[in-house]
Amino acid sequence: MSEGSTVKRPRRSKAEQRAESLEQILDAAEYLFSKNGFYGVTLRDVAERVGIHTTLLHYYFEDKRNLFEAVFERRAGTTRDRRMAAMENYEVEAGDKPTVEGALHAFLDTDLDLYREGGEAWMNYASFVARGSHTPEGAEMMKMLFDPVVLKLVSILKRALPDYSDEDIFWGYHFVTGGLMNTLARTGRIDHLSDGLCRSDDFAAVKKRMAKFMAAGFLALRK
Repeated sequence: MSEGSTVKRPRRSKAEQRAESLEQILDAAEYLFSKNGFYGVTLRDVAERVGIHTTLLHYYFEDKRNLFEAVFERRAGTTRDRRMAAMENYEVEAGDKPTVEGALHAFLDTDLDLYREGGEAWMNYASFVARGSHTPEGAEMMKMLFDPVVLKLVSILKRALPDYSDEDIFWGYHFVTGGLMNTLARTGRIDHLSDGLCRSDDFAAVKKRMAKFMAAGFLALRK
C-alpha cells in the first residue's frame, strides 16, 4: 500500500445506521430522565442532546411516554434475568433452610454488582428506574417488567419465615425496595449529611450492609 493511502471503511447499511441512531436516542433519554425524571424532560431536550431534529425523534417514537417505556425496557431483561437466576440458584443451595439474609443477598447483590460494574450507562439506568418508578408511568412499567422478580423474592421469604403473616412480609419488602430505590437514585443526600464519609455511588459499601440491615428489620417484626 503506497504512503499516504487510506483504508476505506465499509459503508454501514441503513439498518446499522438506524440502530446506531436509536441507541444514541435511548442513551440521551436515559441520561436526561435519570437526572430530571419523566416530567422534567421533553422530546426537544432529547433531540438537542443527540444533535438531531425532533422530527427524526418522532420517526422512532410516537411520543415521550413511548420513548420512556423503550428506555425502561432496554436494560430490564438483563437485570430481571440475573436476579431471577441468582434467587433460583440460592433456592437450590439453601434447600429446605432458606434465610431472610440469604434471600436478600440474592435479590440485592446481583443488581448492585451489575450497576457498579456496568459503568456510567448502567448507573444512569439505576437512577432512571429509581426516579421513574415513583410516577404512574413508571409504576406501570415496574409492574409489567419486575413483578415476577419481586414475587420470587416473596416466595423465598415466606419459606424462610413460615410463621410470619403475608402482611408483614409484604411490608418488609416495601421497606427493602424503598431503601434500594433511594440508593439507586444517588441523590447525594448521604454525601452531604456525612460530609463525604459515605457516597451515594458507593454501591460496594451498600452491598456490604444492606441485606444484613434489612434482614434484621424483617426479624424485628416478630419481637
